[in-house]
Amino acid sequence: MSRREHRAANALATPERGFPVTPLAGPPTESVTWSTIVRVMEKPRADRRLWTWVVVLGLTGQLAWTVENMYLNVFVYDTITDSPTALASLVALSACAATLATLLAGAASDRTGRRREFIALGYVLWGACTASFGLVGVDTAASMLPMLDAVVVAVVTIIVLDCVMSVLGAAANDAAFNAWVTDSTNPGNRGKVDGVLATMPLLAMLLVFGALDPLTRGGHWVLFFSVVGGVTAVVGVIAWFGLRETPQPRPGGTYLASVVHGLRPSTVRANPPLYVALVAWAILGTSTQVFLPYLIIYVQRYLDIDGYAIVLASVLLGAAAVSIVGGRVLDRVGPARAVLPIAAIYLVGLLLMFPARGMLAVIGAGIVMMSGFMLGVAAISATVRNLTPPDRAGQVQGLRMIFAILVPMVVGPFLGAAVIAGADETFTELGVVKQVPTPWIFVAAAVVVLLLVLPARRLRDVGLTPKTLERTA
Repeated sequence: MSRREHRAANALATPERGFPVTPLAGPPTESVTWSTIVRVMEKPRADRRLWTWVVVLGLTGQLAWTVENMYLNVFVYDTITDSPTALASLVALSACAATLATLLAGAASDRTGRRREFIALGYVLWGACTASFGLVGVDTAASMLPMLDAVVVAVVTIIVLDCVMSVLGAAANDAAFNAWVTDSTNPGNRGKVDGVLATMPLLAMLLVFGALDPLTRGGHWVLFFSVVGGVTAVVGVIAWFGLRETPQPRPGGTYLASVVHGLRPSTVRANPPLYVALVAWAILGTSTQVFLPYLIIYVQRYLDIDGYAIVLASVLLGAAAVSIVGGRVLDRVGPARAVLPIAAIYLVGLLLMFPARGMLAVIGAGIVMMSGFMLGVAAISATVRNLTPPDRAGQVQGLRMIFAILVPMVVGPFLGAAVIAGADETFTELGVVKQVPTPWIFVAAAVVVLLLVLPARRLRDVGLTPKTLERTA
């Protein structure tokens, strides 16, 4: 008789729920309750439900973030201004807004234990805000405020709207959804889950390129933003009715104490592995943000590849496949131990991108680079989840935003902008001279990622048991 059959037989031997029964002769010898057999029978269904919501909410959120992180830059570049400083400011200010929102919403979701409401309502409002981007333009600004510089007005309006959108998206996705993932997973499956989640940004890019990029190339920005915003809002409505939560312990103290708790020096000293992992995430993210905001412009304008959508699709599919398979390996070897070798793969990919010019060369180098990037995110993310105290999952999302989003998106784009300005490469479009990104952005990213060696070596012997974030005496 199998182990599962023993459990079922033992559970059926008594009519009272919740009371232990005497096990049948032979192994296994543990006592079993009705609640145990119910959990065993419902586990496959729970696993399917977990994966369904991980994919649906993860992919939909990344569709919206793709618009904000990449296509909004293209929208501003094509219709308002080509200034790399304006693009870098857009990225940096939205990152600040998103970080503050995640700190506040993450602590609130910890204390209330109501992740579903934050996710569902947040996605609906997030989608509505995303749809409104297409209404902003130089002509609109000139007609509404003719006494002011229309370009400046349009840039300021986009930045404000982007900050609002980032607040809503951060509360729903970065704070509540990521905390929900931590609540719903365990050290045995987090490598696989984070491996899949790491592919979502690139799969979202692939979907946008394949289905919606013709709209942007045709100048139909209102329809483009409306489609992505509408999908995000609809998923939020569905999540309100279908998403389930795993009960978790709640932190004590006041709300303000919960918000700032992870920022206290005493908390950092008491939990060095968690903060070392977060520093590693900041370095990897900063390296990525040196080139990522300018990647589409680089492929389209510098490399002058007409079929750039084919290049990006090939890179995304190849890297996504590597990340999904690699996620299973992470669970076997331990995500913390894998950070350093994965960083080496990412570094090689960055260096290969520097001389790559033709379509096939760019595809090959891009797959190596983006595979290393996604696996690196998956390994560090799983390590952070493994070190997250059960009652502080939302709070740690706020820390994650500081290290993985705020620092990279403030520092990285300005490093990239400085490299672009220093190279002083231009092209002419409709009589207008515009700056264009150069391959040196990949070299700059490679220099940054070298700093990852120190925290990665510290993480090799990290265990899986999280310490509490409470202050020690």
